[in-house]
Amino acid sequence: MTGNGTGDTEALREEIRRTRVELGETMEALAAKADVKARLRSSAEQAKERMRGQAEQARERMFGQAGHAKERMFGQAGHAKERMFGQAGHAKERVLGQAGHAKERVRGQAAQTVARVRGHAAQAAEGAEAVGGRAYASGAELWRSPVPWAAVAAGAVATMIVLLIVRGRRR
Repeated sequence: MTGNGTGDTEALREEIRRTRVELGETMEALAAKADVKARLRSSAEQAKERMRGQAEQARERMFGQAGHAKERMFGQAGHAKERMFGQAGHAKERVLGQAGHAKERVRGQAAQTVARVRGHAAQAAEGAEAVGGRAYASGAELWRSPVPWAAVAAGAVATMIVLLIVRGRRR
């Protein structure tokens, strides 16, 4: 205590203030316990919150399991896709190999055909030269001996037909 007593008064006032605060809190706690309606409401809120929590946990588990299932499905789909592309690649290689062999066969047959056509063309050219030589000889003979003009015209027409046939075979 101090000499003038103001310190004791202040300490007492502070203690009274604290006691009032504690008393107010105690009264509120007792009133809360006595208020059945509020306690039921609080209980219902707590139960609702517990249910929400459980529902959220169940939802998270469900989404987790769905995510795992989705990952497994994508994994299996990826493997199936890889197998499909692998098989498609092998099939492509087989087809390209067969196409290459067919291409070589066609080239060989084309070369043989070209050789035959060239041989026939050479024979036709020789025949045309022979026919041309005979036509020239016939023409020279016509100049030496008078023959009816109809025979000369028929010979010329026959020569032209032969030449056209030979030229047609060259193409």
